[in-house]
This record gives sequence, structure tokens and C-alpha cells, in this order.
Amino acid sequence: MPKQKTHSGAKKRFTTSGTGKVRGRHGMSSHNLEHKSAKRKRDFSRPITMHKDTAPRIKKLLGK
Repeated sequence: MPKQKTHSGAKKRFTTSGTGKVRGRHGMSSHNLEHKSAKRKRDFSRPITMHKDTAPRIKKLLGK
């Protein structure tokens, strides 16, 4: 049986932490920034842990 390939779009957008949680970028962080507060824009720069319902699908794309 052939090896499973990693989804090349997913590997550019998500990483897994040491404990196995999936980390990714915030949504709503790339446009209409003039209406958002400086604090909110600062928080967008830090990665977030993806929701527990979404994480299994992302892990499957990453080959984990």
C-alpha cells in the first residue's frame, strides 16, 4: 500500500504542539484592520489552539 501524503496546504497553515494540540492562525486577521483595536490586532499575531471538533480533521490532513 502506498504512503499517505501530507496535504500541502495544511502543512503550510497548521502545526502541532508537543502535547499533540493543533495550532493555527486566527480568523478575521487580514482585512478591515482599521476598524479593529490595537489590542485585538496584536492578539491575532499569536497562534491559537484549534477547536477540539476541528482538530481531528486537521491531524488527518497532516498525516498524524
